[in-house]
Amino acid sequence: MVAGAHLIHAEPGSIGPTGRPVPAFPEPEPLLHHGPARIVAVCNQKGGVGKTTTTINLGAALAENGRRVLLVDFDPQGALSVGLGIQPHELDYTVYNLLMERRLRAAEVVFKTSVDGMDLVPSNIDLSGAEVQLVHEVGREFVLGGVLEPLLPEYDVVLIDCQPSLGLLTVNALACAAGVLVPLECEYFAMRGVALLLETIDKVSSRLNPRLGIDGLLATMYDSRTLHSREVLAEVVKGFGDKVFHTVINRTVRFPDATVAGEPITSFDPSSTGASSYRELAREVLERWRLAGRAGPVQGG
Repeated sequence: MVAGAHLIHAEPGSIGPTGRPVPAFPEPEPLLHHGPARIVAVCNQKGGVGKTTTTINLGAALAENGRRVLLVDFDPQGALSVGLGIQPHELDYTVYNLLMERRLRAAEVVFKTSVDGMDLVPSNIDLSGAEVQLVHEVGREFVLGGVLEPLLPEYDVVLIDCQPSLGLLTVNALACAAGVLVPLECEYFAMRGVALLLETIDKVSSRLNPRLGIDGLLATMYDSRTLHSREVLAEVVKGFGDKVFHTVINRTVRFPDATVAGEPITSFDPSSTGASSYRELAREVLERWRLAGRAGPVQGG
């Protein structure tokens, strides 16, 4: 845990690590019914910025709040699957089979996780071939949305862990999503690709998916002890304003420890700063959706 971690959980009204007054995010109210799910693409073409960590732990925190969550591993590296204790090379069916085998039912590729209320569609290296195979498909950008559609009534939130590229697989995720969550490492080079990502999001929004919007940018791997981290975060807030979440994820060794254990930080070390941060992020995300009126399944929260 780094020094200054207490800044993330500053009292409402005080100044948080983003340099803005910290609002009070209410506890989400229980849902009266579930579905249809809001699809969110967790996306950044730069690797190592916390996409998979955020997908796992935000999903687990949302499940703790009574949301039914489906995680979709859409990266051939299969890190999301490994981070939930599943060995990708041992699987008979993955998201690749769901994309390429029309007779396969989506429910056959859904795995239960150790978190109550959170399921997984896994991935492995086979998915790397899908991009080439889909090139000649009619409506190639909409294949993922089509195969996920039968699952949407059963969940409140679908989080898609995108691969670190802006290729056809990522465009598929954006084409079926209502929102994009962008994890952004507090490091200078991580900022350089954001403009290209936002340009891609704009193109998908204007040409393929008018519903698509940016749910927020999430500062990850923040270390308040370093001037560089603080300056990068200040520049992100200066450039993107209210699109930047108030919640900030600190750099901590507990995240890789939880990954090795194959479970979210919220269950691996529930009292840690990392677990508290993702619970706070879940409250902030749900409140943003509620205020924006963009998420039917979370209107109560």
